[in-house]
Amino acid sequence: MIKQVILFAILFLFINVDNLESQTKSKQKSKIAKKDTVAVDKKPLITFIELGSVRCIPCRMMQPVMKSVEEKYGDQIKVVFYDVWREEQAIYGQIYNIRVIPTQVFLDKDGKEIFRHEGYFPEKELDDFLQSKGLKVKSKRDK
Repeated sequence: MIKQVILFAILFLFINVDNLESQTKSKQKSKIAKKDTVAVDKKPLITFIELGSVRCIPCRMMQPVMKSVEEKYGDQIKVVFYDVWREEQAIYGQIYNIRVIPTQVFLDKDGKEIFRHEGYFPEKELDDFLQSKGLKVKSKRDK
């Protein structure tokens, strides 16, 4: 009888610990989402999320591409970079369920994923994709 009570108590503890871990992860994701939400007057048509690391060579090659995209498309696009090798941003790798870095995730204005690319994304191909989604290159006088 005592063995059964001890076994039941141990089983009960394991179930509660697992439940506590899942609640903690859920709260952590919620806090991250709230913290990273930015009030924007005009919603961008596309959010471009780059998941990579500053210590990854193909990821570093994406840095000038991201900067160029921001300059070319202005407020039509929001570019976000997460360094998934940094402890405080590693959760984004899980949130977006990435397999490799760099990974680019594109969201529409409602936050729904519309496209995903793995690896280095050449600027010309990226421009073709963005323009197919309605983005227009800013004219020189708009800059």
